[in-house]
Amino acid sequence: MNKLLKLAMAGALILGITATVASANPDRGQRIFNKDLKGPCDATGAKVAAAHSQDEWKEIKDGGKLGEAINKICPKVAPDFIDSKGDKYTNTLFDFLFHYANDSGNVPSC
Repeated sequence: MNKLLKLAMAGALILGITATVASANPDRGQRIFNKDLKGPCDATGAKVAAAHSQDEWKEIKDGGKLGEAINKICPKVAPDFIDSKGDKYTNTLFDFLFHYANDSGNVPSC
């Protein structure tokens, strides 16, 4: 019984750590924006994220149009740049944009 309890606790701990690490977050998305998009956008992250509300960003991402939306705001970014980076990149950037959308009340430091 004691071994079973220890095994269950270890499994729960591993699952909790894995879920936390696997999720994207706005801070990482902000670093991505600063590194890859701030120069070509010639705009701050606050301006880009505030271009849409949280619902609008969600609709854009669900429709697979995140790259197109970024390209409309930042015409110097290649149209397929976002889509070519993969799901993890897209999800992390989306978290940043969603977290700092114009109706969120949050303001990024970039």
